[in-house]
Amino acid sequence: MEIIPAIDLRGGKCVRLLQGDYSRETVFSDDPPAMAKHWESLGAPRLHVVDLDGAREGEPRNLEVVRAICAAVSIPVELGGGMRDTAIAQQALEVGVDRVIVGTAALDPEAAAAFVAELGERVVAGIDARDGMVAVHGWLDTTAVRAVDLARKVVALGFRWIVFTDIQRDGTLGGTNIPALHEMVTAVSASVIASGGITTVEDLRAARNAGAAGAIVGRALYTGDLDLKAALEALC
Repeated sequence: MEIIPAIDLRGGKCVRLLQGDYSRETVFSDDPPAMAKHWESLGAPRLHVVDLDGAREGEPRNLEVVRAICAAVSIPVELGGGMRDTAIAQQALEVGVDRVIVGTAALDPEAAAAFVAELGERVVAGIDARDGMVAVHGWLDTTAVRAVDLARKVVALGFRWIVFTDIQRDGTLGGTNIPALHEMVTAVSASVIASGGITTVEDLRAARNAGAAGAIVGRALYTGDLDLKAALEALC
């Protein structure tokens, strides 16, 4: 299972939100490329970058910072936030990202199918849930669609990767929602990457045991609650 450090961008800085709340932001670095190099130096196999401004506004706002991150490291970088159509996704790929994460657009079957047709396995479905229901537009709006139902639909359209985030756990250092993760993993044939609340090596092991192909870790790395190098060694 891959352990993937997260870099959330807002206003060009590396930040973390609490439960997706834009008013509860902590700035951890004003040099995201340096942060990316740091995680790579500790053994990170991949980086998960989210353009928070893009998620809220509907198109990426930090692409030049993302370009600098991609230029600073040799490991693959995935990017989410504002990927509402394939033209925007192509812009992200052109700055150097390995794959793009589609969230809000995944709810539209026609748009989701277009992403798969054009990008193949370079597109990932980002399914963010609050109380089991899909949240969109930078987590500001909660829909009436169940996360597992959306997962089944996007996999039927050809998505092979899903990033599943439990919003209420995200940034809380409270551990991940293993029952919800297990439900997601068993509902689809795609590879599921867990996100939200992962804090300890035990959380990572639980995610792996639930069938996750990867786990995204954010706040716990920045606060020092989780040591990336030690975690990689523990799960190897």
